Amino acid sequence: MGLCCPCVLFGRNVEQMREVDTPWTGPCICHAIFVEGGIALAATTAALHGFIDPRTTCLVVEGLFFSWWMCGIYTGLVRQSLQKKYHLENSPCDPCMVHCCMHWCALCQEHRELKGRLLDETFEPMTIVNPPPVQQMNSASDSPLPRSTNRADQVHVEMQAL
Repeated sequence: MGLCCPCVLFGRNVEQMREVDTPWTGPCICHAIFVEGGIALAATTAALHGFIDPRTTCLVVEGLFFSWWMCGIYTGLVRQSLQKKYHLENSPCDPCMVHCCMHWCALCQEHRELKGRLLDETFEPMTIVNPPPVQQMNSASDSPLPRSTNRADQVHVEMQAL
């Protein structure tokens, strides 16, 4: 999923990481505009190589670098907040640079980290048992009920060993 649909993977990472209800579609659309839109623009520019003025091509390339840089900053800030939230070690270089140079690998690494962290935070549902009310045992002499003198009202219980 990280290679074919990085925008969806990034959106799901943001959705899992935020405490508030952030739908995955917002970050996904922003990522799609910067990365997939830039890739589509680069492919169109390459396909129409002879038809586009070279000065215009230079502007398109500058726009691609700008969009890639913006995506690196945006996704790098999310990576930095992930590192702060779970107290992870920083990589040797800046999180924004990680996303600019190895974007797809960084997204997959973040997803794998979040997936492992979320599995650790799940818990088994507990059964809550309420204790019965306090009971008291009274002897027959302490009982406020009058004792029956009729032998028909009395019950004899015998216990036998099994």
